[in-house]
Amino acid sequence: MTNPRGPITVGVDIGTTSVKALAVDGDGQVVARSRISHHIVSPEPDVLRHDAKRAWRAGPRRAYAEVTEQLTASGNGEVAGVAVASMVPSLTAVNRRGVPQLPGLLYGDKEGRPVVAEGEPALAHDAMFETESFLRWAVTEAPDAAGYWPCQAVATHALAGVPAIDSGVTVSLGALHSWGKWNTEALASIGASVAQMPTVVPMCEAGGTLPGSDTVFCGGSIDALCDQVVSGATEPGDVLVIFGATLIVWVVTDEWLQVPDFISYPHTTPDRFLFGGPSNAGALFVDWARNLLRGVPRPGPDREKLDARLGDPTRVPVWLPYVRGERTPFNDHTLRSQIHGLDIGSDAASFERAAFEASGFVVQRIIRASGVQPRRIVASGGGSRVTAWMAAVADATGLPVDAVAVPEGAARGAGFFARMGAGLETSLNDSNRWASVGRTIEPDPLWSAATQARYQHFYELGTGS
Repeated sequence: MTNPRGPITVGVDIGTTSVKALAVDGDGQVVARSRISHHIVSPEPDVLRHDAKRAWRAGPRRAYAEVTEQLTASGNGEVAGVAVASMVPSLTAVNRRGVPQLPGLLYGDKEGRPVVAEGEPALAHDAMFETESFLRWAVTEAPDAAGYWPCQAVATHALAGVPAIDSGVTVSLGALHSWGKWNTEALASIGASVAQMPTVVPMCEAGGTLPGSDTVFCGGSIDALCDQVVSGATEPGDVLVIFGATLIVWVVTDEWLQVPDFISYPHTTPDRFLFGGPSNAGALFVDWARNLLRGVPRPGPDREKLDARLGDPTRVPVWLPYVRGERTPFNDHTLRSQIHGLDIGSDAASFERAAFEASGFVVQRIIRASGVQPRRIVASGGGSRVTAWMAAVADATGLPVDAVAVPEGAARGAGFFARMGAGLETSLNDSNRWASVGRTIEPDPLWSAATQARYQHFYELGTGS
């Protein structure tokens, strides 16, 4: 069937609380979408897992099926390509059919921590090395597994029959994959072999076609990277903030920055770099905090009719958001949450605002550590839909927040990766043409003054200075 909108590709993003799938045309316009919810298993601060059968295998299949059904019903024809994106690091064990046999471990789970002698203090660690510890756990729990795969490989196998990850994901594998190949000695020392590892495909290249079709598939990629390439955050001073379950902050610079405890990466745009890292002050914290509250209108059409800022700007407590420890810049899973400045007049609205501000303070801390003069926040992810949250971030940073038009940035970016794999694009940098702002939230002068004063208290509490 000829597609009236030109070739369509599909991006599938396996997030912490749901799978999102978008079908997009050559202009990045959304033709069909699907969202399949799943649960996060986190009964204690040191556990973060998925039911991998549901979240990594069944969810992507269902989401892809739903968008392709919508395409067929609307007369938009065949899918030219599909790509999967998800978080890193992650891991599970699978059987010969690619069905997970263990829970899916996620970033920050206790099984990813370095082993220390009894009585010795816990070690700070880099998330890049969690996969090695994840693999040790999986080999111990399922020594006869047919494979040990990250989320991207499970999902791509569910769609295409090949456990493919792209070369970008290999940066999260530590010493297990280096110099473009699997480290046989490192794998053997853990009790695994190359045959049990996923297939690595160069980023944005085709790994084959879906069975019985001409639809190409790419290796599964990193969600934050896919989000970044379609965000429009390309100029020095742009600050990309992905408001997902994890808060991810990238300050765009025109020079390579090296600051202890922060991360630097090359931007996909030439002569640009990214500075920042992930934080636990995202939706896992914010949603948890809001679930404790009663009497605050839920985000939605009714809430959007109200003022985004509720209560007295001078009567908001300072909330350290470390309910699961903190990642950038502390990388300390033992940190715990604290609330400062409560009084008898504190109400649900002030608690909610404090939770939103905590995210804004984390963003501000990373911006200041970069030394870059910021010009705007580019907000993506599901949280960017929540006006009150974006208003608190604008007030905390003193910057306008440009919320992207399509919050499912990782799925949309994966759709562009699929276009490259299908030979429909030749340059990843051309993804900038898909960038679009849905709305802008400006700082409120009255609230901003009070909020930025609270930031100093947050900073001093957070660093112990």
